[in-house]
Amino acid sequence: MTLPPRLVPLLEQYDFARERLVNRLNGPLMNSGNGTDVRVGPITDAEYLWEPVPDCWSVRPRESGPGARATVLTGAGDWGRDATPPPHPEPAPFTTIAWRLSHLVEMFVLRTDHTVGGHSLTRDDFRSRGDAASAVTDLEESTAAWRKALVALTDADLDTVGYSTYPHGGDPDEAFVDVVWWMNQELLHHGAEIALLRDLHRAGGAGR
Repeated sequence: MTLPPRLVPLLEQYDFARERLVNRLNGPLMNSGNGTDVRVGPITDAEYLWEPVPDCWSVRPRESGPGARATVLTGAGDWGRDATPPPHPEPAPFTTIAWRLSHLVEMFVLRTDHTVGGHSLTRDDFRSRGDAASAVTDLEESTAAWRKALVALTDADLDTVGYSTYPHGGDPDEAFVDVVWWMNQELLHHGAEIALLRDLHRAGGAGR
């Protein structure tokens, strides 16, 4: 199947961002950005759950309850992600790698379901992970599922308003090409945040 021409650059950007983030988390090599490879180890549970400042939002054992300024731990299972119903706290809480990965994976899982799945999953169905390895596996699987949905698109699909019924964004009122672009920027900017937190942890931030 031939990809719609306007999807090609978006898919190339997505593939680059996805590969770079996964390699940044898994190692043993990552693209430095200038064409050379840099050696990096797999993310540890200590990095994953590291709270660099007081009152971070993270993922926590459900039995522990939510963190500071959070009122709920979202999702199903033994671990949940700090959250609160709108209006959200101001200033926004600083979030851990665990929180950011959970947020990213949830978006990919739910948006894929509300695009090519059963259109039924909610945040209450999503399971956050308490360990880094499982979270990275979830990232790889959820982003691969989203890509599979993208490569099946037609030009008409890209123009269809409400092609995605994801309920936590503007999807029902937007052409799907705008949703594709939005998911790229989510992957890019949260991936950059996660990479920076890894750098800070490696540079000694965990001991301060």
